[in-house]
Amino acid sequence: MTEIKVRLDHCVIAVSDWERSTTFYRDVLGAEIVGHPDGRVAFRFGDQQLNVHGPGLDVGTLVASPPVVPGGSDLCFVWPGTAEQAVAHLREHEVPVEEGPVARRGGRGQGVSVYFRDPDGSLLELITYD
Repeated sequence: MTEIKVRLDHCVIAVSDWERSTTFYRDVLGAEIVGHPDGRVAFRFGDQQLNVHGPGLDVGTLVASPPVVPGGSDLCFVWPGTAEQAVAHLREHEVPVEEGPVARRGGRGQGVSVYFRDPDGSLLELITYD
């Protein structure tokens, strides 16, 4: 039997303010902003992407049930430096740290994480690995 290996391509977050969220994800997390013809955007991190739902956008019926709401996400990003550098980066952007650095297990095993929130209140985590 052939082993099937899937990996995450994209997921969806919802925002309440397009400009505020785009600025945050671009400036704080380094997202590439990908525009769509209908006016919506996606936040791309390498070959992974956050599709964004927000005000004034009709995404149809093919959505989560109930739909994702602003502030309703919990996401973890791999930080390329140390946890202390992540804290300094967040402070530089005036983003309050809620917890960390703290030891956590992630997709690659044991790491060190720092927790904070996006402008809508979604919980975000930066994890570092040795």
